[in-house]
Amino acid sequence: MPTLNWIGKDKVINHHQDVPYKVLEQQYTYSNGSETDTFVSENKIIHGDNLEALKSLLPQYEGKIKCIYIDPPYNTGNEGWVYNDNVNDPKIKKWLGQVVGKESEDLSRHDKWLCMMYPRLKLLHKLLADDGAIFISIDDNEQANLKLICDEIFGVGNFINNIIWQKKYSPQNDARFFSDMHDFVICYAKNKNNNDKIGWVRNLLPRTEDANKRYKNLDNDIRGVWKSSDFSVKTYSKDYDYPITTPSGRIVNPPQGRCWRTSKDNFQKLLDENRIWFGSNGDNVPSIKRFLTEVQDGTVPVTLWFREDVGDNQEARQVLKNIFIDAEFPFDTPKPPRLIEKIIQIGMNYNDIILDSFAGSGTTAHAVLNLNKQDGGNRKFILIEMEDYANTITAERVKRVIKGYGSEAKPIEGTGGDFSFYELGEPIFLENDLLNEAIGIERINEYVWFSETKSNYIKQNEQYLLGVKEQTAYYFYYDKDAMTTLDESFLRKLKTKAEQYIIYADNCLLDEKLMSKYHIIFKKIPRDITRF
Repeated sequence: MPTLNWIGKDKVINHHQDVPYKVLEQQYTYSNGSETDTFVSENKIIHGDNLEALKSLLPQYEGKIKCIYIDPPYNTGNEGWVYNDNVNDPKIKKWLGQVVGKESEDLSRHDKWLCMMYPRLKLLHKLLADDGAIFISIDDNEQANLKLICDEIFGVGNFINNIIWQKKYSPQNDARFFSDMHDFVICYAKNKNNNDKIGWVRNLLPRTEDANKRYKNLDNDIRGVWKSSDFSVKTYSKDYDYPITTPSGRIVNPPQGRCWRTSKDNFQKLLDENRIWFGSNGDNVPSIKRFLTEVQDGTVPVTLWFREDVGDNQEARQVLKNIFIDAEFPFDTPKPPRLIEKIIQIGMNYNDIILDSFAGSGTTAHAVLNLNKQDGGNRKFILIEMEDYANTITAERVKRVIKGYGSEAKPIEGTGGDFSFYELGEPIFLENDLLNEAIGIERINEYVWFSETKSNYIKQNEQYLLGVKEQTAYYFYYDKDAMTTLDESFLRKLKTKAEQYIIYADNCLLDEKLMSKYHIIFKKIPRDITRF
């Protein structure tokens, strides 16, 4: 398989493992038109560096995200707006200097973009469910490079398709070479659906009214509406080349070089079932009835998406203008909600989660809320935005979509729903590798439990017990004001029976014979806490 190399790749290929784990600090929950702290929503909007925020999601969401959509910087070289598309944002430049080192000074903008994207895609791959898929918007600037690094991270065999989306209504007559009219949406599965393993299965798209209008009932058939389909086929067969007499008495044969699509005996059966149509005057060449009730409930997605079907950049800007009336917003090429709605319909089901780690103006949440209102679904969203407008624009847009927006002349009804807003908090480990006690013991317990079991933490009634999984009891014997020691006195306090015990403490005074007898594994705090 061809691989892509660039300056700095060796520094970032495993960098996702070195990203510090930070906790998420809930700021508020928006519900019923106001902010509250009385409950936590399943929907999340997170303000913070998306590399660190993705890491913070691992304990709760690793392998559980059904659909990911991201609209990363296209790396066009345009520096005229706040969401810097030339990867020269001060935050990214600082990060490159820290991770790549002095080599970062010699990087081309393509090198920088690849260094920025690679570890983020690695974490997205971890979060994606085994039966999930990722959709990535991109244009010609980095499409080829993106395809190669996705082949490397997701596996070339898990490439689904490269979708073409018509993003503009009219051509640019001042274009130097060609007027670009489209973007790409690249799709990869975590695992393609195979008979021997769990994998992604795309959904059919809902049938449109235009598609259903093609079906009519010209003869009042009790089976409902139908449309006629050609009864002849190109693949010639002598056995299917026979004359047919129409109800009017006219004798017809297949067109030259073609034959009828079924045998003479089966044709008579279809005729008896009133599935052959000779036209309203009974004199036409035969066709076969295809009933709408027999058609699959949906249509197979295609890889060419026209603006009439999913919207374009102009429509997206108009949506934002309707939401933020008389206000400025820093987005030249936002995505229309209809585009993300189509991705959601293809890539996830009514109760699944979609993640967008380059949230921008919050279109993904808008699309989720729209669809939930339309069909009663319970889809959830997680948005991550690193810029300072995460609350004033991203979250504010979602608030207005929930409660309704627009002008008095053209009001848009609210979708309902809620979300919790988070800031990226402190790391779990300090620079001296000690535990950061400021985050609270429950956050530390959650991290240790996940590092051991890769499952969600539930607070236990027994002191120091993290939980039991697969007949192993996990204890985290920690006291911020004193050193803890695993000894016989501590063992006598344990209430949970298990086949094996993994116990964290500062020290251990048990001899090997006793530990072997009771199947105890000692892990030293903080040395033996897994970093992920």
